Amino acid sequence: MPTLTPTRKSRLPDPAAGRVLHEMLSIPTAPFAEHRVIDYVENFCAKRKAATLTRDDVGNVLVRVQIGRRTIARPVCITAHLDHPGFVADRMTSTTTVRAFWRGGVPPEYFVGARVRFFVGESWVKGRIRSIKTVGRKPKRKVQTALIDVSRPVPRGAIGMWDFPDPRVRGNRIHARGCDDIAGAAAMLCAIDKLVRQKRACDAYFLFTRAEEVGFVGAIAACRLRTIPKRCVVVAMETSSERPNAKMGDGPILRVGDKASTFTPAATAHCNQIALDLATSDKTFTFQRKLMDGGTCESSAYCTLGYDATGICIALGNYHNVDAKRGKLGPEYVDLRDFHNVVKWFVELARSRRCYSGRNDALEARMRDSEKTYKQLLEASRAAPR
Repeated sequence: MPTLTPTRKSRLPDPAAGRVLHEMLSIPTAPFAEHRVIDYVENFCAKRKAATLTRDDVGNVLVRVQIGRRTIARPVCITAHLDHPGFVADRMTSTTTVRAFWRGGVPPEYFVGARVRFFVGESWVKGRIRSIKTVGRKPKRKVQTALIDVSRPVPRGAIGMWDFPDPRVRGNRIHARGCDDIAGAAAMLCAIDKLVRQKRACDAYFLFTRAEEVGFVGAIAACRLRTIPKRCVVVAMETSSERPNAKMGDGPILRVGDKASTFTPAATAHCNQIALDLATSDKTFTFQRKLMDGGTCESSAYCTLGYDATGICIALGNYHNVDAKRGKLGPEYVDLRDFHNVVKWFVELARSRRCYSGRNDALEARMRDSEKTYKQLLEASRAAPR
């Protein structure tokens, strides 16, 4: 496993969490080929007795952290997906060319000539894309397969990703082949670790889903299979493209909605109140509350399929490896301060004594106060002369 290589000016508020993040971001993954990341999650949780891990019929991983005898009527279930857009090798068409399936959303114009690395055993096989096959019409044309010239044969099923180095820390940012959504999954593992080590009463679920990048396939299956207990309030974690009004470094972001829908208002209010409580007790914690409409996330799937759900994200640079400013592919990156603050948020969501009621309790309290204050004036003014 590579070691963390920060620059002289980098800041790692929590070195242990930084190591988990770095290790996770070093693992290859692609839709329907998440097995290496799943192995890491399983090994991580196996070392923590209070974390009970199960897998559903399609391979989603559910971890329950239960400490003490506390029973919560509406526990939180925090989710993140384990895939990132990538290639999966199909077959060698010659001794130096591999045909590979592409899975995920990257515009076709970025492919031909781009460098790729396939992960074979514990080594890499590097290559360059010769040609692509697409389906659909503009503007929805998508890459289906690619022919890639490689330095040596690649076995069927090998995972391919863009040819960028292992994670690098520069200042407050970490750059990697794919932060979406492995950084989110790493934050969940760090929260699990803190909950187990602190040994304070809690009861919470953490769901690691598969194949999000091709249409929330794992999340949809988790709803159909009732992998997530129906009583849970779901909080989907993402890395979401930085927006003009949602900058990285300003804190993790409570999403009121995405490109497709707005989320359950009461669930959003619940997360907002816990964040406000945390900001009061921890002056280093900051957060934002925004509509992140750059894309659609699993929260929309959970809401559509009957769950109370909302979303939290951290702002992401070079979404899906597209460096639009330079017109080429590049590593994704996130801010380490946002990462460490979202871990704190997850821990508080898991152990908070504020029980989710399915209502916006804070807003209702303000409305009752307003009603009480002005009730007499409202009634008296009813008969006032016009």
